[in-house]
Amino acid sequence: MSRRKSKPCLSVADYLAGERDADVRHEYVDGQVYAMAGASDRHNRIAGNFFVGLSLHLDGSDCEPFISDMKVMVSPVLYYYPDVVVTCDPPGGDRYTRNEPRLIVEVLSASTERVDRTEKLHAYKSVESLQEYVLVSQDAWHIEVHRRATNGEWTREVLTEPDDQLALASVSLTLALRDVYRNVRFDEAQEN
Repeated sequence: MSRRKSKPCLSVADYLAGERDADVRHEYVDGQVYAMAGASDRHNRIAGNFFVGLSLHLDGSDCEPFISDMKVMVSPVLYYYPDVVVTCDPPGGDRYTRNEPRLIVEVLSASTERVDRTEKLHAYKSVESLQEYVLVSQDAWHIEVHRRATNGEWTREVLTEPDDQLALASVSLTLALRDVYRNVRFDEAQEN
């Protein structure tokens, strides 16, 4: 994600209206908008693998996954576009924004990793409905899961082996890392 300021103090209403017809998606942080960067093939494969697994698993439930183009309102002045999000918002809300994320997945790249690990991690932890925040490397077998415990504290788990099992308690789904990284080749040179 690019962190260049495009307009000072844009109102939330103007941001939301502009995003509906925008050719480029933007995240909104307290009056500032930031253009979203494009994604690599690895990034898309990983996000797609998560989405497919979640979509099949959640079919017919009250929760549903979205991939990359669904905004999440983190606070009244903070909107992000996660790579994958599972929400359980009640029907009849805004078709372009979700307010009650249960699970958020971000696929890391050189241009997004710092923000995903710091600003977004801190912001997402303040969302009451969020139970898990998953950071996925696209350059190695490496998944980091931040989980809200029953006492409200956050724990961290790191998985690094193809046979490791990613247990997503928030949606009652377990995925092997090899399924998350299906069709991802680490031997190919790639820029983020």
